Amino acid sequence: MSKNGQTPSVGILANPAAGRDIRRLVAQASVFPISEKRNMIARLFTALGSLGVGTVYMMVDRMGISDRMRHALQIPPPGGQVWPTVEFLEAQITESAADTLNATRMMADRGVGAIIVLGGDGTHRLVASQCGDIPLAALSTGTNNVFPEMREATIAGIASALVATGQVPLEVATRRNKALRVDVNGVESDLALVDLCASTEIWIGSRALWRAEGLDQLFLAFAEADAVGLSSIGGLVNPISREVEGGLLLNLTEPHNAKTVVAAPLAPGLIVDIGVESVREIRPGEFVPLRIKKGVIALDGEREIEFSIDDDVSIRLEWDGPLTLDIPLTMAYAAEKELLIRMDDETPHARFVNK
Repeated sequence: MSKNGQTPSVGILANPAAGRDIRRLVAQASVFPISEKRNMIARLFTALGSLGVGTVYMMVDRMGISDRMRHALQIPPPGGQVWPTVEFLEAQITESAADTLNATRMMADRGVGAIIVLGGDGTHRLVASQCGDIPLAALSTGTNNVFPEMREATIAGIASALVATGQVPLEVATRRNKALRVDVNGVESDLALVDLCASTEIWIGSRALWRAEGLDQLFLAFAEADAVGLSSIGGLVNPISREVEGGLLLNLTEPHNAKTVVAAPLAPGLIVDIGVESVREIRPGEFVPLRIKKGVIALDGEREIEFSIDDDVSIRLEWDGPLTLDIPLTMAYAAEKELLIRMDDETPHARFVNK
């Protein structure tokens, strides 16, 4: 049962726009089609229903995901599978970040035991800002996919169901993540899960950041050498893992002025020279002021915050980010405890064993 004594429930939040922004268009990269998101959700339904999740909550959209799932629900599931009851969270559709934020809050209000997110770094950042300590199953369907993982939806659904139904304890199945926090004039403004970049550009414009011009400081919660996006700069200079206590600060400059120049994959199919002036570690709780006085801050690859000379802006790294499902550990625990194994009394093998 769920924490409210209700049938165990899970939220599925699939961003219809994830994996379809300007970064993929300019680099001629493939997009993540709505049809595959629909297929992933159908596989999630199968996994969740087979493990005892009674209700799934989903966001409505205008790009076809919710309509396709409504149509799929009118047809009996294949192979005799049992799908959960699906409730679509009706709300005014804005086709903006507000849809994700509202849906996450509604799922939290309904007491879901987990939220499965289909999106990139930006989508997961939005969900993380509203989900509290509800564990996230982070599935990669976006453009820059550093925070979420490439996982088969069936396995992610099984792991989510095991946690939502209480069969695997949260302390076994989840891990806490770091977050980069933005404070503007002493008030917390927003967060990033992977990278935060201050730019000398003075307006947001197209939100997706895919050009190197004007990049001034780059803050990283973690940096992997095989990543795509801004965090790849740090990953190629000084890799730092999700588990390490601190993060990184890179002061950037134009390549012709830099001692170190990194050929960084800023987006799929887009490699750009980035000049690095200096690199240092940042500690949790350390307040770092920006060195430029006006500009734009990009959070996980998307421009979000404009600031002026009248604003006091600082960045800090904290260990208060979202809980995410560690799917390999969850499945290993399920194997150890034989949670997915049963012996039918009427099978020939069972009759032989029970003689």
